[in-house]
Amino acid sequence: MSGFMFMGGPALAFKQGVWALWYAAGDFGGGLVNLGILGRGLRQITEVLGSLTPIEWLEDRYPHPSVRIVGAIIAIVFLSAYVFAQFIAAGKAIEAISGLPFLYGLLVGAGIIVLYTFLGGYLAVAWTDAFQAIVMAVGINLILISGLLSVGGVSPLFERIAAKDPTYLSIWGKGLEHAGEFGVVAGAVLIYAIGYMGLPHAVVRHLSMKDADTTKKATIWNVFYNTFFVYQPYLLGLLAIVLLPNLSDPEMAIPTLAFRLLPTVVAAIVLAALMAAVMSTADSLLIMAGSILSRDVVQRFSRRKFADRQMLLWSRALVLVIGIVGIIVAAVQPPGIFELVIFAFGGLGTAFLVPNVAGVYWDRANWPGALAAMIGGAGTNIVWTAWNLEEITAVHPFFAGLVISFLSLIVVTLLTEPPDKEVIAEIQLARDAIGAPTGTAQKSSPSLAPEATALARHVEQMPNSASVTSRGRHSTAD
Repeated sequence: MSGFMFMGGPALAFKQGVWALWYAAGDFGGGLVNLGILGRGLRQITEVLGSLTPIEWLEDRYPHPSVRIVGAIIAIVFLSAYVFAQFIAAGKAIEAISGLPFLYGLLVGAGIIVLYTFLGGYLAVAWTDAFQAIVMAVGINLILISGLLSVGGVSPLFERIAAKDPTYLSIWGKGLEHAGEFGVVAGAVLIYAIGYMGLPHAVVRHLSMKDADTTKKATIWNVFYNTFFVYQPYLLGLLAIVLLPNLSDPEMAIPTLAFRLLPTVVAAIVLAALMAAVMSTADSLLIMAGSILSRDVVQRFSRRKFADRQMLLWSRALVLVIGIVGIIVAAVQPPGIFELVIFAFGGLGTAFLVPNVAGVYWDRANWPGALAAMIGGAGTNIVWTAWNLEEITAVHPFFAGLVISFLSLIVVTLLTEPPDKEVIAEIQLARDAIGAPTGTAQKSSPSLAPEATALARHVEQMPNSASVTSRGRHSTAD
């Protein structure tokens, strides 16, 4: 839930109308799918394997150095692109709040994010994310309520949109741009509906849970939060069609609405939610990228033994490098936030989603298959985006990458040797332990003890316990 939700999503709704809600529909259930399919199982298995990062988990499951090398490269590249989008959003947010030029806002926003991530580490990320999420939800709903009141409600809003252009209300986009393009619709829904299972900075949440049962609470909180946050940014984009018809930069829809609909002081406070969205994602991305470099590359492949302090320096060095490169990219020629996030999100999802899920549920999956899935998925996403193949094929880059990743894993796995039996045995053991919630055996023992004791005494008193047991089985069968 990044700066994309305050700028990229509303901009898409402003330009395409109701079509944008395909992304929201997938996003609403994305966390639930992620936690339901991967959460408990991945937490249990990685505990048995001793995996500490999402890339380390992949090599533990698919034991081969190439899995770790390729996975680390893909993750760092796309995580960096994701960070760049947050820096652009931070620059625009500070520009809207303070009136500073975009470049100054970019330097301030990116500088703050890099600094506290550099100094604070994962604990700072976890706590700031929690508080920032509250600010984001409250802020977005304040603006939405004010906007709906100003147009008279939801029905008048859609009536006024239809008066401008009825195709704004079409599920195919303004001007029916995507009419009949089911491959594009599938990608728009699936990128968030299942894409979270491939994001390293989302998967690492599973690894850092206190225990597997945490998944239950997380699922409840996820649905509760999404109810108050996922659809609202897109609805504000629709409001901007009516209230800001001459808006030159669609990504500024929410900041502009905030200052138009709310008192200046309140608007400035509410727009802190935008910075919260940016920071809560950017710090997670930076921490994840730094961890991958230090643990999955330097520590894994260096012949030297590094102390924890040295590993921390490597991690912080990458955070600093990404920060500097991100500022340069955003300052020289900033791409659109929506396009950049979809590219980065899609690259991570298509690379890691299939190997992650197969690693938990398909014992036959092996390292050549996982490697082919990562390269095929991420490569397809890059080619599809760079050559703009969506327009030619009517297939979304994420959907194309997902299909190639899935087929690559299946075909290559079946054509190569089965995985190591010892690894699969550990995974099966961990998976079998997932069935009953923690503490079930301890809680059930006291309640079953009286019956078990009475039965044991009864059997001891029988003259021939073996014949009794045999007769009992026979009579039950009858």
